[in-house]
Amino acid sequence: MRVDVDPEFAPIAERIHTNVGRQGFMNLVGAELSELSRGTCTIAVERRPELLQQHGFFHGGVTAFLVDNATTIAAASSRGQPALTAEYKLNLLSPAVGEKLICRARVIKPGRQVSVVAADVFCVSDGVEKHTATALASIAMLSEDVAGKAKSPAA
Repeated sequence: MRVDVDPEFAPIAERIHTNVGRQGFMNLVGAELSELSRGTCTIAVERRPELLQQHGFFHGGVTAFLVDNATTIAAASSRGQPALTAEYKLNLLSPAVGEKLICRARVIKPGRQVSVVAADVFCVSDGVEKHTATALASIAMLSEDVAGKAKSPAA
C-alpha cells in the first residue's frame, strides 16, 4: 500500500488502515486499500468467480461497494475524522471486464458536516485501464462520540 509520508497525516492513515482491516465485508470481497493520502483513496479487487455476474463481468454491486468505501475513506482522510456514506450517484459506463477493478476517490469539497467526493472506477485488462463507472458522493462527517456509539453493542 502506498501512503502519504506527511508526518501529520501518519496517525490518520494508521487509524484508517486499522479500521479498514476490521471491515468484514472488505475482507469478504478481497478488496485492498492500495493508496491513501490526504483526501484521496484507491481500493482494488482482483477478479474472482464469486464477484462476477452471469455474463462474466464484475457485478455492479462490487463497483458500488468500491465507490461506497473509497469515497468514505477519502473523506475520512481529508479531515481526520470518522465518516459515513450519506448518498451517492453511480453511473455505470461500460461492462467491467478484466482481471482487476480499481476505484480512485478524491475529495472535491471537504466539509465539517458533509464532504463531497468523486470516484472513478476502472477495469484492468492486459495492463490497460478502461473507465467503467463514475460517481459523486455526499459523505457525512461524524464526531468521535457518534462513531464510538456505533461500535457499542448497546447502541
